[in-house]
Amino acid sequence: MKLTTLCYLEREDCYLMLHRVSKKNDVNRDKWIGIGGKFEPGESPEDCLLREAYEETGYRLTDYKLRGIVTFLFNENDAEYMFLYTATGFEGTPVSCDEGELEWVPKGSIDGLYLWEGDRIFFELLKSGAPFFSLKLRYQDDLLTEAALDGKPLDLLDVLDEKGNPSGLVRERTLVHLRGDFHRTVRVWIYRKREDRKVEILLQKRSREKDTYPGCYDTSSAGHVLAGDEYFASACRELWEELGIKAGEGELRLLGFYDEKYVTPWGENLFKNHERNAVYLYEGEVDGAALRIQKEEVDSVCWMELSRALSEVRAKNPEFCVPEEELLLLERAFSERACS
Repeated sequence: MKLTTLCYLEREDCYLMLHRVSKKNDVNRDKWIGIGGKFEPGESPEDCLLREAYEETGYRLTDYKLRGIVTFLFNENDAEYMFLYTATGFEGTPVSCDEGELEWVPKGSIDGLYLWEGDRIFFELLKSGAPFFSLKLRYQDDLLTEAALDGKPLDLLDVLDEKGNPSGLVRERTLVHLRGDFHRTVRVWIYRKREDRKVEILLQKRSREKDTYPGCYDTSSAGHVLAGDEYFASACRELWEELGIKAGEGELRLLGFYDEKYVTPWGENLFKNHERNAVYLYEGEVDGAALRIQKEEVDSVCWMELSRALSEVRAKNPEFCVPEEELLLLERAFSERACS
């Protein structure tokens, strides 16, 4: 077990960053991190913090705060527990650092640096003034494979290249939407035919606790494709988690793909969405009364005639957040089926 400290000094809306370029065999090689290092025998976290800060920068810290603990797991190595600090008070004469190059970087420019992907998560926590937190980060080489905040898993998504294929970069879901990174989702539609042969679709009403489009009518079941997963498996997972439907072999029909890009207010930030959506039609039998609704995601469900839903969306009814492209795919699919 390794114990370390990591600290970010603050001055005039900047962080003091260390560009690790000095050592060849350095797990942090070329990355930008804070200052800090390993505990020496008998040291407390504060002892280590103050010593490392002075050795690496020449500053004596006078005002600092413990913000969280980061559990860092790299390949098959033992866990490293990092005590994460920020410091707003310091004095002394700066010195050069044999670990790399020190530079004051504006906080607004931090995201453009070469960082560990998990560091981007705790920078957002620091930015938002989050209370003391425990963040777990697991890596395979430079690839982030697991993240959990205060014991709760965080969704990791594949960032796509311009052709819509995984680029090899994995990023936490909130950061993907803050940055507008291209990523994958699945959209699954459930339908039934009335005696007059008209088609009704199942709409879910999003939970009012959702951070985007709370309480709006949306696709029957939808969600992100998690890092390393495929569209079909993700569609099956979302159906099961949100509605309690276990799709059998051949019960999901792929209708097509479409890309979606928009920006909308998101608290004090902007929600920048750039998705490649796979749209599926569920062909199995559905007993609406027997659906098991995931209350964290779905407030309720209702049946609505497809033509009416399309009219509401085209009229830009604010109670609907269903993309028109999906309903047109459904309309085309049922039209082709009627003609066959």
